[in-house]
Amino acid sequence: MGRFEGRTVLVTGAGSGIGFHMASRFRDEGAVVYAADITPGGCPGGTVALSLDVTEERQIRETVERVLADTGRLDVLCNNAGIGSTKNPIDCTAEEWDHVFAVNVRGVFLGTKYALPAMLRQGKGAIVNTASAAGSVGLIDRAAYGASKGAVIAFTKQVAVQYAGTGVRCNCLVPGTVDSPWVGRLLDEAGDPAEARERLIARQPVGRLGVPAEIAEAALYLASDDADFVTGTELVIDGGLLAR
Repeated sequence: MGRFEGRTVLVTGAGSGIGFHMASRFRDEGAVVYAADITPGGCPGGTVALSLDVTEERQIRETVERVLADTGRLDVLCNNAGIGSTKNPIDCTAEEWDHVFAVNVRGVFLGTKYALPAMLRQGKGAIVNTASAAGSVGLIDRAAYGASKGAVIAFTKQVAVQYAGTGVRCNCLVPGTVDSPWVGRLLDEAGDPAEARERLIARQPVGRLGVPAEIAEAALYLASDDADFVTGTELVIDGGLLAR
């Protein structure tokens, strides 16, 4: 029997990268998994793939309502959907700033807002937010992205303290640079993709990029009963980036 047998899990941004691996691993551990993405065709098999734009309040509310109507419960929410931005404060437009915050912060807030009532009724639940090392340390050309992920970290702590003692826990993942589709697109846009990749690798003291499956395993730990005493924490999986 898997660690999540009989439990219901909702993962946003499950169409690729870290979210895809999260949804896959929760499925493998016996959960009923709802894999939501703005392009749900990429979600893993054996899950319930749903179309979801996390910036739209109605869509998030209806997604949670669908999960509850189908299964009667929501045990784990992984607020994983996010987008990147590679601009400095001068070059970043107000529109790009607002869009990054709409996906990376508003989406986390809305997912949490609509999942919490069900978890509180159950007396148990786990929320896992995907932040970033960019939210804890200054990185070049990550103005909107770093600020948005810093907001995710702060919101995670607020929710954890607000509901401590209710059985509902809230934690966040803090990955370093992960070899994900988004990083791949970033490298493709560079003048010299190979040189750009080497620069990203050099930021991680271990000498390599992370892989999505490593971040997914950390999410499973935070959502599991093994982490029952863990709330409000930032679980750093960054190859030593923040230790410098």
